[in-house]
Amino acid sequence: MELLRYLKARRWPTVFGYGLFIGMMAAGYYYNITFIQLGLVDLGTRVIGMSKAAVAGDMAWLALITCLVGLLFGLLMQRRGWGMRFVLRLRLASAVIAAQTLLTALAPALRTEDAFFGWVVATSIALGVGVPVTFSLTLDLIPVRDRGYAAGLITALAYFVAEVFSTTWTIDQFAGQMLVMMIPGALGLGALAFLPLPFIRTLARQHTDPAFARGRFVRERGADAPQGGGPSRHMLIMVVLMFGVYFVDSLGFLRLITVPAYFETAWQSPIFGTRLFLALMHVLTALIAGVLYNALDARELFLWIFGIFALSHLMYSFHNRLTPGEDAALAMPMLYVTAVSLYTVLNFAVWADFSTPRTISLNAALGVALSGWTATFISTAVAIQWEETLSLGRHLNTVDAVAMLFFLLLLGLILLPARGQAAPERTRP
Repeated sequence: MELLRYLKARRWPTVFGYGLFIGMMAAGYYYNITFIQLGLVDLGTRVIGMSKAAVAGDMAWLALITCLVGLLFGLLMQRRGWGMRFVLRLRLASAVIAAQTLLTALAPALRTEDAFFGWVVATSIALGVGVPVTFSLTLDLIPVRDRGYAAGLITALAYFVAEVFSTTWTIDQFAGQMLVMMIPGALGLGALAFLPLPFIRTLARQHTDPAFARGRFVRERGADAPQGGGPSRHMLIMVVLMFGVYFVDSLGFLRLITVPAYFETAWQSPIFGTRLFLALMHVLTALIAGVLYNALDARELFLWIFGIFALSHLMYSFHNRLTPGEDAALAMPMLYVTAVSLYTVLNFAVWADFSTPRTISLNAALGVALSGWTATFISTAVAIQWEETLSLGRHLNTVDAVAMLFFLLLLGLILLPARGQAAPERTRP
C-alpha cells in the first residue's frame, strides 16, 4: 500500500487526504442507501399518505433529474478545467453538503404531495452537482495503487453502520442519524474549504503527481488519454455493466424487504447478532474486494457479481416455491450482501481509473449519475409498481433472469473478445 510509504515518510497532508475522502464518501453512500432509498419511501407512503404509484413516479423523477444535472455539471467541469482546481471542488462539495443538511432537516416535516415533489427536485439538483464534484476528488486524494483499498474501506464503513445502527427504517430515524453526522461534517468541510490552511495547498498539487493522476485503465492513445476529452469504449461498457448491477440489486432487494420471512430474519432482525453477522460479512467481502480490485480485471469481478446475484435470487425463488412463509436460511442474505459489497467497491474505484484530471468530472457523472443513480431509482420505481401487480415468485424470477442475462453477456465478452481489442491494464498490489 502506498499509504504505508506515506506514513513512514510522515506525509501527513496526504494521510489526512485519505481519511477525508474515505469518511466523506462513506457518509455520502450511507445517506443514499438509507435516507434516500428507504427513508423517502416511508415518508411518501406512511407519513404523507401517497399511493405507492405516486411515490414510484417521484422516485423516477429523482433519478432522471439527478442524472441530467450530474451529466451537465460534469460536462461543465470538464470544459472549464475544474478537475484540476482542488480548492474550488472542495468548496462546491461543502456547499452541496450544506444544502443536503438543510434538506434532510426539512424532510420529516413534509406533509403534502406537492411539497414532497418540490423536495425531490431540490435534492436531485444537490445530488447531481455532488456526484462529479465528490468523485473527482479521488484523483487528488487517493493514489492509483490504493484505490481498491480505499473503496473497500468506504464500502465496509457505510454498510456496517447501515446494518448495525439502522434498526427502524423510518424517515424520522434516518433524518436524526444523518443530522448527527452531517452538521459537524458540513462545518468541518466548510472550514477546510474556505480557510487558508497550508496542508490544503499541498493536497491541491497532488493531482500533478503521476501516482495520482493517471488511472490504471487509461491508455496512452485513445479517448481516455490526457489529450482526449470523451469516454472510451471500455468506459462505456463499464457504465452499461454497472447500470445492470444497480438495477438488479434494487429491483430484487426492495421486494425482498416486503416479505417478513426474509426481512425480519436478516436486515431487520430483532436479534442483534444476526444484523452484526451481516454487517461483518459486508466488511469482510468489501475488504476482500478491495484487494481483488487491484489484482483482477474489472470484468472478472463483474462476472462474479452477476453470478452471485443470480444464485442468491435463485435461492430465494426456490425458498418461495418450496417453503413459503418459513424463515430463510442466513446463507441467502449472506450471498446477497457479498455481491452488494463487491459491486460497491467497483463503483468507488473504477471511474477514477478510467480518468485523468481532465476527464474525471464527466466520467464520474457518466458512471455514478447515469449508471448508479438512474438504475437504482428507476428500478426502485419499478419494484414499487410490481409489488402491486406481480406475485413474489414472478418478481424474483424476473430479477434472476436479468442477472443471468448480464452474466451470460459478460461471459461472452470475456471468452470472445473483439478482434484487436486489448485487455485493460492490470496493476498488481
